[in-house]
Amino acid sequence: MVSGSAIATLVVFILSIICVIYPFSLPILLPYLGRKRIHINLTTAPIIAILVLWAAQCLGARNIRDGIVGTDGVKPYNILILFFSLAYMAITLDITGVLQAAAFWVSNKGGNNGWKLFLYFYMMLTALSVVLGNDPVILSGTAFLVYYTKVNELNPIAWLMSEFAAANTASMVLFVGNPTNVVICEGFRVNNAAFTAYTILPFLACIIVCFIALAAQFHKSEYLPRRLNVAGDLDVRAVLLDPRGAWVGSLLLGSCLTVIIIVSFFHVDVWEISLPFAAAKFFYDVAWDHYRYVHKIPMLGQARAKKSDENLSEVGDDIVLRQLRRHRTGIPPEEPSSTNENQRAVTSDSNAPLQVERPPFHKTTSPLLFLVKPYVTYQNYKHAFSAHFPTLYTAFPRLPFALVPFAFSQFILIEGLAHQGWIDIFARWLVAASGRQMYPTIWLVGVLGVVLCNISGTNIGATILLTKVVRAASISAPPDTDVNLEAFNRSAAIALAVSSNIGAVSFTFSASLAGLLWRQILNQKGIFIRQRTFAWWNLAPLVVMTGVGLAVVCAEMAVLY
Repeated sequence: MVSGSAIATLVVFILSIICVIYPFSLPILLPYLGRKRIHINLTTAPIIAILVLWAAQCLGARNIRDGIVGTDGVKPYNILILFFSLAYMAITLDITGVLQAAAFWVSNKGGNNGWKLFLYFYMMLTALSVVLGNDPVILSGTAFLVYYTKVNELNPIAWLMSEFAAANTASMVLFVGNPTNVVICEGFRVNNAAFTAYTILPFLACIIVCFIALAAQFHKSEYLPRRLNVAGDLDVRAVLLDPRGAWVGSLLLGSCLTVIIIVSFFHVDVWEISLPFAAAKFFYDVAWDHYRYVHKIPMLGQARAKKSDENLSEVGDDIVLRQLRRHRTGIPPEEPSSTNENQRAVTSDSNAPLQVERPPFHKTTSPLLFLVKPYVTYQNYKHAFSAHFPTLYTAFPRLPFALVPFAFSQFILIEGLAHQGWIDIFARWLVAASGRQMYPTIWLVGVLGVVLCNISGTNIGATILLTKVVRAASISAPPDTDVNLEAFNRSAAIALAVSSNIGAVSFTFSASLAGLLWRQILNQKGIFIRQRTFAWWNLAPLVVMTGVGLAVVCAEMAVLY
C-alpha cells in the first residue's frame, strides 16, 4: 500500500519539476525595500520542495544528509568538485580567446562556401565540446555565431541549432563532459576510460546522423545560402587575447584529463585529481594578472575597452565584431586614436577611485540613504579588482553556481522518493517491462531517459532517478536468477549515457543547464526563440539520434555479452 506521505512526496517532487520547466515569480511587499518579486525557478523550487517535505516529516535529516554525502557509491560532492574544477579551467581557457581564434581559423578555411562553412563549424564545435564539455562551448560559440550571422546577414536559426546539437551530443564522449556522465560512472561503477570506449561508437553514429538531419531540414537557401559575401580572411591572432595564457591553460587542462583517465584504473576519486590542477590554474591566473598589472602589460585588445573594468568577454566580443565587419566589407577596422587608447588602457592608475553615480533615491531623507556610501565603496573595489585581476573578474560570473543548490536538491528529493518506497516501485515496473533482458532494457532506459530529460527538470535529475531505479531493479533480483545482471547493468548504464546527453537536444530548454544558458545568451543578444520553434527544429535530430544511438549500443552489448 502507498501511504499518504509517499503520495505527498511524489506530488511535491512533480510540482518542483513543473516550476523548473515553467519558472514564475510572486510579488511581495517588504519594509523599506518596497514591492519585490520572489522567483520560483531552477534554483529555488527544489529547495522550497525540500523544506515543505521536511516540515511535513515526509523526509528526515538522514535523507538530507544522504543526498549531500551520497549513497550507493554516488558522491554528489565528488561530482560538483570535479565539474567546477574542469569548468574553471575551460572557462579561463576560453577567456584567452582560443575558441574565437579557432572559429576564425575555421571561417577562413570555409571561405565563402555556405555549406562548407556549416560543416566546418559543426566539426569544430563537436571537437571542442569533446574536450571542453558543452557549457564553455555554448558560452563562447553562441555569442560568436550571433555576431557572425548578423554581420553576414544570415538566418541564425540553422547555425544556432546545429551548434546546440553538436555541443550537447559531443559531451557524451568523456565521462567529464557532462555531470550526468559522472553520475553514471559512479552509480554503475563504470571505469572512466571504459566509459569512453563504450560511448565513442554511439557518439560517432549520433553526430553523423544528427548532421544529416540538420542538413536536410535546413537545406533551403533561406537558411544556408550557397555563397557568402566575404572580402578577405579573418585575423586569427586578433582575437587571441592572451597567447601565453592559452598555452598554459591548454597544457593544464589536457594534462588533467590525461591523468584522470590513467588513475581511473586505480579507483581514485576524480576530484582529488581535478582540484589540484584547477588550483594550479587559479594561482597561475592570479600571478599572471598581477604581473601584467605591475608591468603595465594589458591583454591584447584590452586597451580598446570602453572602460577599464569592462568584462574581458565584452572586450573579446568587440574585437570579434570589428574583425567580422572587416571580413564582410574588406575595409580595415578603425583603430582608436592614441589619445583615447592611452585613456582607456589599463595602466598604473587603474585602481584610482571610480566616480560612481549615486543611486537615484526619490527623497534625500530616504531610510536607504545610508546605503549610498557602501554602494560607492563596492563599485570602487569592483573597479580596482577588474583592473588588477581581469581573468578572475571575467571567469567567476560565468561559473555555473546555480548547479550547486540544484544538484544537491535533486539528490535529496530522490532520496526522499527512495525513503517513501517510490524507487522500489519504479524498479518493479522496469523489471516487469524488461524482464531484466538486455535489449528491452536498452530501449526502455534509453527512451525513458530522453523523455525524462524533458519532464524531470533537467537531464541531471533524470539521470539520478534512472540510476537509482536500475540499481534497485538489479539488487532485487533473486540469487538463483539466470539473468546476466552484469549485462543488465552495463547495457542500462550505456543507454542512459547516450540518452542523457542527446536528451538535452530536446523539446524544452530546461532539459539541460546548457539549454537554459543558451536561451539566456540569445535573449541578451536580442534573439528570441520560442519553445515551439526550439522543439520543432530539434525533433528530427533527436529522433534519429535516439534510434541510431541505441541501436549501436545494442550492437556493442551483443558483441560483449
